[in-house]
Amino acid sequence: MALREISPNRFRGEIGLYFDDFEVGHIYEHRPGRTLTDADNIQFSLMTMNYHPMHCDAHFAEKSEFGKLLINSGLTIAIVLGMSVPEVSGKAIANLGFQEIKLTAPVFAGDTIYAESEILEKRASASRPGQGIVTVRTKGVNQDGAVFMTFQRSALIATREAFLANESNY
Repeated sequence: MALREISPNRFRGEIGLYFDDFEVGHIYEHRPGRTLTDADNIQFSLMTMNYHPMHCDAHFAEKSEFGKLLINSGLTIAIVLGMSVPEVSGKAIANLGFQEIKLTAPVFAGDTIYAESEILEKRASASRPGQGIVTVRTKGVNQDGAVFMTFQRSALIATREAFLANESNY
């Protein structure tokens, strides 16, 4: 978390980067990682009404090709996305869309997941002065370095000048 001096000897914690800070080709490693548990998986699956037995019935899952419960991909997407917020979208005005979500490997309880985001594109908004669109590709990577997920997303993000000029920003 960055600190911004708001008056002499007074600082405010902030998350996110301004549009100006992004450079195409930069890669941000999002930390800390998150070790997933069976409890995380079952709670998320039941809370979201995803009752697929691969997520909540260990006896069923033992008979599958994986031999154990799979972590719900909705949970892994949510956590990987959340891990990217401090760097990628902490100052976003809006998420504009997600593209090309790919689930490339299973995730199991006990896995620790990490995320990294590469800046693919940035451009000033034609219709919103002081704002721009940043597009990133985010990867979910497990403790062994295996990529288990990728997705792209675009966010509308304020420039430093526009953000700081808005007195309503906390």
